[in-house]
Amino acid sequence: MDRATKQAEVTNLSEKFQRSIALFVADYKGMNVEQVTTVRKELSNLEDVEMKVVKNTLALRALQTQPYHSALEDTLTGTNAIIFAYKDPSGPAKSLVKFAEEFEHLRIKSGVLKGKRMDEGMIKTLATLPSREQLVAKLMGSLNAPASNLVGVLAAVPRSVLNVLNAVKAKKEASA
Repeated sequence: MDRATKQAEVTNLSEKFQRSIALFVADYKGMNVEQVTTVRKELSNLEDVEMKVVKNTLALRALQTQPYHSALEDTLTGTNAIIFAYKDPSGPAKSLVKFAEEFEHLRIKSGVLKGKRMDEGMIKTLATLPSREQLVAKLMGSLNAPASNLVGVLAAVPRSVLNVLNAVKAKKEASA
């Protein structure tokens, strides 16, 4: 790789580090091509998630521009795949934890969420959280419930009056 290509790769990685909300570092040493392809496909199916295998030296150079560079410096040794999450960090965390259990050679090393370092335990905890879409749906349901209950209560009053009038009508018709 010549100097210009390396510089372009460092610039590209710096942009990815800057843009990502969360990133995860996983060791894939010992995995076969089919297993790595399976992980890559699953992650690429998620919205705004990217898996990249890079040279550690280039990744370390790109990290120097980030405020959290010291959080990952000791992690970038050996064979690493970096998973960038640009929107929802729980989706890729769930996939990584699932594949770490499925494939014995995939090992989650660490990650960064909004500039804070995460160890493997924190990533597993993040994987148990519902996705952003599920949380928004629950919030909307909670916000909508009081309004629905109020409509039900307000509709009950005229319904009760109507039931009384129908009962009076039925009684008069029965007596006539």
